[in-house]
Amino acid sequence: MTDWSQLRHAYGVADDVPGLLARAEPDPRSPVWGELWSRLCHQGTVYPASFPALSVLTEIAGRWSPAQRTMPLALAADIVSSVDQPYGDLDPHVTYSCEIARLRALTEETLQSSGPDDDPSTYVYMLQALLAFEGAEVWGRHLDGLNNEEYEVACPQCDEEIFVAFGQYGTFTTLDSMYMNDSDSKRLLLLPADPADLTGVGKRLHARAIADHHPDIAEKLTYVFGRADCLACGERFGVEEAITARWSG
Repeated sequence: MTDWSQLRHAYGVADDVPGLLARAEPDPRSPVWGELWSRLCHQGTVYPASFPALSVLTEIAGRWSPAQRTMPLALAADIVSSVDQPYGDLDPHVTYSCEIARLRALTEETLQSSGPDDDPSTYVYMLQALLAFEGAEVWGRHLDGLNNEEYEVACPQCDEEIFVAFGQYGTFTTLDSMYMNDSDSKRLLLLPADPADLTGVGKRLHARAIADHHPDIAEKLTYVFGRADCLACGERFGVEEAITARWSG
């Protein structure tokens, strides 16, 4: 049994965590999820109480149907994939390997049960969760840039900050952080990858999105795994490589 009074979360002693977990419900709009996130994975930081919560989150996810369990899976994934551990360097893939194996299976089941009418942003979060449980260092934490339809990266040649956009405002690079309010901002079109040329995680994710009837997500992936031009120096670079360089390590 976990003695929560001996553990701490973002706001202090974690003896309130069991009560919050007991109040958890499938509705993602329930305020209890915000309370749990702010305590156990506050702005991406994890605490001594965060990892013991994985066992309870696994149990909750296992009790709920595939469509109901997205919140416990997403919270567990954020905890597992966190690289901000100011109170230690525990490796959850070692210490909580059984729970993570179960969480991975439950996430796969949820993804397989999704359909074309399901919320595409939730689908992306579940893909990200699956990658987190598999130990993917970058994409297990940052695949949700697909939902934001934007990544901010540094040019590998001149280090200029670049916004890579691929959504309602178009598909381009720009130096203007307020491009959504300025249709006249200077832009260079992105060069999407040919799906036939994708390899590795890009190929896997694209094929899965197509198979799971999410063609819009598959199209976004061709830009995330495609190429872009820097407006500052003209360098052409791989978007995936720039994303990985920003968030690796």
